[in-house]
Amino acid sequence: MENKKKRQKTEQEMLFTLTAMCASAEHCSYEMRTYMNKWEMPEEVQERILSYLIKEQYIDDERYCRSFVKDKIRYNKWGERKISQALYMKQIPQELRRKVLADVDDNDYLSVLRPLLKNKGKTIKTDNRYERNGKLIRFALSRGFTMNLIRQCVDDEGFEDLDNEDEEL
Repeated sequence: MENKKKRQKTEQEMLFTLTAMCASAEHCSYEMRTYMNKWEMPEEVQERILSYLIKEQYIDDERYCRSFVKDKIRYNKWGERKISQALYMKQIPQELRRKVLADVDDNDYLSVLRPLLKNKGKTIKTDNRYERNGKLIRFALSRGFTMNLIRQCVDDEGFEDLDNEDEEL
């Protein structure tokens, strides 16, 4: 077998590939840089392409950040801390992360956290309310929710009577 060398893409081909990616889904500048580094593009070419993508609004880190936050709350059921960490890993600037996360209403998190804790509460086998609440708190913390929101849910009147709901059925 003949050892074929991989053909290097031209700048135009790479630009076309990246614009197509950005047109089909939200991406941040860090992701675009990662792709370009993977393809071993020269630094000056990366800068030209990234400038074009930003100028033509194919990528916008704030728009990406807002979309990312909304999706992670709704679909992944993550809390603020876990989302912030994921955005940090995407190299989204701290000011932007703070700004976007500050715009999220606590009720958005609570509407996700309450059902999560109710479902988790049904699976916990313990007679001790203190132990049960400890397990629920650890679970919610692992999902990235703040202690303030977790306490609101755990202290809710309707939430405390979860064990009694099963007995009535």
